[in-house]
Amino acid sequence: MNWSLASTAWRKKWKLRWKGGMSLVLAASFALITACGSTADSGSGTGSDAAASGTDSSSSGPVEIEFWYGLGGNLGDNMKKTIDAFNASQNEVVVKGIVQADYTETEQKLQAAIASKKVPAAVLSANMNWARKGYYASMDEMIAADQDFNKEDYVQTFLDQGKVDGKQYFLPMYGTTQVMYYRMDTLKENGIDPASLTTWEALAEAAAKMTKQENGKTTFYGWEPMWGNENMVDAVLGKGGQILSDDGKTLMIDSPEWVETWELFRKWIHDDKIMGIHFGGQGWEYWYKTIDDVMKNKAAGYTGSSGDQGDLDFSIVAAMEQPGWEGVGQGKPVASAIMAGIPAAASPEQQQAAYQWLTYFSETANTAAWSMNTGYIAVRQSAQEDPDFKAFSEENPQIKVPLQQAAHASAPFQDPTGGKINEALKDAADQVQINNMPAEQALKEAKEKAQKELDRVK
Repeated sequence: MNWSLASTAWRKKWKLRWKGGMSLVLAASFALITACGSTADSGSGTGSDAAASGTDSSSSGPVEIEFWYGLGGNLGDNMKKTIDAFNASQNEVVVKGIVQADYTETEQKLQAAIASKKVPAAVLSANMNWARKGYYASMDEMIAADQDFNKEDYVQTFLDQGKVDGKQYFLPMYGTTQVMYYRMDTLKENGIDPASLTTWEALAEAAAKMTKQENGKTTFYGWEPMWGNENMVDAVLGKGGQILSDDGKTLMIDSPEWVETWELFRKWIHDDKIMGIHFGGQGWEYWYKTIDDVMKNKAAGYTGSSGDQGDLDFSIVAAMEQPGWEGVGQGKPVASAIMAGIPAAASPEQQQAAYQWLTYFSETANTAAWSMNTGYIAVRQSAQEDPDFKAFSEENPQIKVPLQQAAHASAPFQDPTGGKINEALKDAADQVQINNMPAEQALKEAKEKAQKELDRVK
């Protein structure tokens, strides 16, 4: 992946207190492992060809394990620092970090590694269907034997997201939710009080006021939603829409809540031209272009991850929660845990070493430090009482916005088809955001495609 965007001119100019970063939204689930070939993808040398064999390490020295993660910029730097700190804190385990381009590539490379039986011991990725297939190891026995594992101290919604059929297959590393970032000077110049932007209708009106156009071309966007279906799904959930019927048998993505919401986004982007979308490129390139538009004063604000706080200069921008809808109430965006797991093909010795590393990452001081340095949500409740975190949040109030939003957030969707529904939604979002297809048509086509998959698994 090309990370040159992570060192753009504005970062050098402002010398941010926090540097780099990425977002996210949760990685979409992929097809079942049975769909992959028998040959591992050689990739670029950081993937499956460099994977650990799963054999026991020599008893005369520490256990060496690989940890795969798709993080770059500030997040990648902080992950490396945490790995180094863990390695220096004890002499039993040595973690070797293997960097992938992003969450998606991590899972793709892991799929090939599982097929070749040459897996890392730990991976920043989670796939519920793969866990059911036996490709991930349950951590229940290790947790039961760990007297220091304080289950009650974890943010329960995050810990529960790592369970599959009642067993703990994944541990939360950090929490994320998409929030709103805006230029304080632009809103002030246009007489817009950010406290008034509590609905999408109000935001669209403000975006129209702040947009600048010349000869029919937008030169300054009033807002930039992030490419992908996640932000538009968040908006649908805030209007009361749902992905599946209550009995789980029928897709609801062509309901009025969906069509009306997605059609508004299409209109704002293509007809009114008050909102812009960056798409494509390598890895997180589109994400950084979106951020750069705001930091370079080409857009008034954007919708991004809580983890973007490491990329932003908060003397220029501020954060706020996602809006709701008039007559409905506050927004209900998804709050998700970014989780890590242990591949079942790793040896018992490496699995235990991986567990030791993953639980170290979520220790109170470490999860608090990760939150302070990245903007992501700490996974331990005690982190909020960490002295350093408390002092930091008083000086940096933006770090509280994701926590406040998570209090009324929606749980992430668990795709029963192994990713086919999420894939259909992603394709539909591209049709609306990029190709200007009417939302009703895009969602109808997505439903027809995904409903067949749902019927098959049901």
